[in-house]
Amino acid sequence: MSETAPTPDDPFLWLEDIRGADAVAWAAKRTAETDATYASAERSALEARLLRILDDPDRLVVPSCHGDLLYNLWRDADNPRGLWRRTPRASFLSGEPDWVVLLDIDALGRAEGTAWTFAGAVHGPTGSGRALVQLSPDGGDATVVREFDLDAVAFVEDEPFALAVGKHRIAWLDRDTLLVASALDGGGTTDSGYPISARTWRRSTSLDEATTILEGVASDVGVFVRADHSDGRSTGVVHVAHDFFHAEVWVWDAAQPGQTVAPTLVPAPQDADVDVHGDRVAVRTKTPWTVGGTEHPAGALLVGPLDAVAAGETTALEVVFAPTETTILEGWRWTRSRLVLTLLDSVCSSIRSLDPTDGWASTPLDAGLGADDLYSTSVASTDADEDDALFLVTRGFLTPPTLVATDAASPAPRALRTSRAAFESNGLTAKQHFATSADGTRVPYFEVGPTERSGPLPVLMSGYGGFEHALTPEYPSIVGPAWLEAGRVFVVANIRGGGEFGPAWHLAALRENRHRAYEDFAAIARDLVARGVTTPERIGCHGRSNGGLLVGNMLTQYPDDFGAIVCGVPLLDMRRYTRLSAGASWIAEYGDPDDPADWEFVRTFSPYHLIDPQRRYPPSLIYAAASDDRVGPVQARKMAARLSAETDAEVHYLEPNEGGHAGTVDNAATAGLHATIHAFLGEVLTRPDRAR
Repeated sequence: MSETAPTPDDPFLWLEDIRGADAVAWAAKRTAETDATYASAERSALEARLLRILDDPDRLVVPSCHGDLLYNLWRDADNPRGLWRRTPRASFLSGEPDWVVLLDIDALGRAEGTAWTFAGAVHGPTGSGRALVQLSPDGGDATVVREFDLDAVAFVEDEPFALAVGKHRIAWLDRDTLLVASALDGGGTTDSGYPISARTWRRSTSLDEATTILEGVASDVGVFVRADHSDGRSTGVVHVAHDFFHAEVWVWDAAQPGQTVAPTLVPAPQDADVDVHGDRVAVRTKTPWTVGGTEHPAGALLVGPLDAVAAGETTALEVVFAPTETTILEGWRWTRSRLVLTLLDSVCSSIRSLDPTDGWASTPLDAGLGADDLYSTSVASTDADEDDALFLVTRGFLTPPTLVATDAASPAPRALRTSRAAFESNGLTAKQHFATSADGTRVPYFEVGPTERSGPLPVLMSGYGGFEHALTPEYPSIVGPAWLEAGRVFVVANIRGGGEFGPAWHLAALRENRHRAYEDFAAIARDLVARGVTTPERIGCHGRSNGGLLVGNMLTQYPDDFGAIVCGVPLLDMRRYTRLSAGASWIAEYGDPDDPADWEFVRTFSPYHLIDPQRRYPPSLIYAAASDDRVGPVQARKMAARLSAETDAEVHYLEPNEGGHAGTVDNAATAGLHATIHAFLGEVLTRPDRAR
């Protein structure tokens, strides 16, 4: 049981009242000031150009696969919230898709008086003809759920499944039965604000009559559900997440949902990832796991028969992937008869298809990558219930995304379409470099910039460093036109805390070792200076969410190494983060500030508490969204207010109403936000007085 650590004085607690009149007025005033400061013809021109790129009618369409039909949400200038639509697979592959609009989100919003944001659709089992559409009223994580008839192209009116706004998790067991994790009608929530129970819900009954399958406890992150319908089986799956990295996974035969359910616990380590596909179960380790006297390393993927493993026969699992010093498993997807792996080798990706009927023989899936750029490839879409077809997306820092159709069993890659180039890349080059961190660790980073250079250049650094999330090469469709075309440099930092080198890279910067992520990022900034790329006053950095915490620590711990900070939808007050929005769910990543022992290290990376009135800080732009129900806007508000009140730092603040944790709800808002960000960076990092 955690004790309560002393609470530092906080004169800005009033800003935590998200919808309070005084707090809203403060946010509106600061937002208006920032908008006015960066209003200019140049900024407006950039916004218009970014919007044209985002609304490009010829941009790449990446569909989701459901049988012979492919689905997509399309946004453009006429449909800012989007058209949910579908086309036959053959039509799409022909290059001339025949799109049929299923739902006009803008028209629905106008008719109902709510500016809905489409948050996805959960398709029913093959042949059901149904989907559960999720709609957010403000761009946040909480959504309503409505049943949609895919054959009639209309919402179901006769005894539909429907849920009011909440953070739901839903899966289809059959056409008339759902597996639901919802706080509504007695479902309850955890301290993190997620559902605490999983229930089976039969059509024509109320949710409060649904049968409880599993229930967590208040200290759990939440209970999450899914169902697998591969190979003619129907398996219910419930994850009881004790924290962000530890969960119990329960399974049962859901083919006859009317019968009494007796879920079975999969006997895998709680910190492992567990996945079910037909009669197989996959387990990816995050720490070493000994099975039958054999120790499997962290980052290994083991697969075995579901029934045997669920019965306790873990020796039936066999290793289908083992990591090396540089090559790790980033992720995997099933097709009907194959297991498709995405691998990272020194942070560059490749795809392989494994055949379980041939001793897991491995075949590379070619995505047509060249040698003149740094590339990444991802599996964009499969239908594991239907076939072995899949879509890949490949892209590089200087190479627009290309959609590739292929087959996991009989590879025959075919490039379907490449996005229009968003910026002029002639004269630019992308390279990988390594910096040495404070403890001697070599940390990679990607650098994109002019091939020919004379003198130090402005640099924009990006990073994340948390939750085992890897940053791989991406096409910079916004940074390219807004930054690179002006002859500047863009850097992506692969710091510890991320997943670039597997679980160990993540664990190296967990909790009391969080400082390593920040030392890594600062080491890269200093390496750029040492290599003559730039000077400290010309380095800007931009991070969001956990990346906002990263750049918040650059602001407060390494202010002399940076010339500008852009901090988006951030965690910043690490004393109170567990009490705000979904913050309690991240205790395993950062530590529990209510435990005095944990607070001793958490306070060392809490930017809000590291503000020193005597220090000189670089200019900052902090932004959030009032509707963000994951991190919330209050930490950003308090940071901007405290910096402004207690230091002489230049601080700008933006807070739109809509946007959720994404920060924006449509292309126009995205273009506007990034135009302001780059107007700030361009003005600050090129000021004549930048020399210190």
